[in-house]
Amino acid sequence: MPDLACRITRDPIDAAALLRDAVSPSDGAALLFWGVVRDEHDGRAVSSLEYEAYAPMAEAKLAEIAAEARERWGTGEIVVVHRVGRLEVGEASVAIVVAAPHRAEAYEASRYVIEELKQRVPVWKREGYVDGTREWVPGFAPRVEEGAL
Repeated sequence: MPDLACRITRDPIDAAALLRDAVSPSDGAALLFWGVVRDEHDGRAVSSLEYEAYAPMAEAKLAEIAAEARERWGTGEIVVVHRVGRLEVGEASVAIVVAAPHRAEAYEASRYVIEELKQRVPVWKREGYVDGTREWVPGFAPRVEEGAL
């Protein structure tokens, strides 16, 4: 069952609520990564992004990545929320909160989570440009383990 702290949502992300829910009295650091839609990509003016995901698999992968980071860096709670649907420039598309006893572990774990998310979580992104065109952005591609087929 997916970790409720790791989820896909159509709703705007509430950073204050994520931080409040993630931090415990034993944590000395809480780090928020806030990924937002920017207005340019590869020299083209971007007006919006559309995200699609297979939510059950994406949430399971997010929880798996968070568990790996907790194990590796000994952190407390890790929360990962990724938006789907149409997002405008400036809106948050992903939020990661890492609570930990010390800041170094929080920074390392947060970096690991976002990099692994980009590689392993089935979320697809289509950019909408100011000129009215749209294009899928290369990203997640499922990996087939040798001998699996």
